[in-house]
Amino acid sequence: MENCIQIKGIVKQGYGVASGKSKDPRFPNGTIAMQKPFFRARGIDLDRYFSGTINISIAPHNYEIKKAKYTFRNIKWASGEAAEDFSFFDCRILLNRGKSFDGFIYYPHPETKPEHFHTPDTIEIITSFISNLQYGDDVIIEVDSEQINIVRH
Repeated sequence: MENCIQIKGIVKQGYGVASGKSKDPRFPNGTIAMQKPFFRARGIDLDRYFSGTINISIAPHNYEIKKAKYTFRNIKWASGEAAEDFSFFDCRILLNRGKSFDGFIYYPHPETKPEHFHTPDTIEIITSFISNLQYGDDVIIEVDSEQINIVRH
């Protein structure tokens, strides 16, 4: 990324709905696995990434959207659920072990999302599976400053 901003974050527990860990019968394999074909049809192929998200708190900072790399409107990805809008932003996770993982910030628009809301300091990231990543681990997130702005709350 040319214009990157780095921000420290801490891995936190999410709802488990994206990955299917929550055992919600509406989404047996998780929401991400169900959504991937719809995103692929619109121009972003997430098949190489883990079908789940990493939730990272950047408190005491929040993020502001400037310009998404991809935005998809009115995605009807599950029967019985309302259509939703989604945006994606370039990012990279840097671990203290010297490894980095490219991915996307996954942003279901809150105004179209029916449930499972996150605090404004939480970033959801789709990336490759990262073995040994634990809740409470410190990470650095790189974001594109033309897509996302980081602000102190």
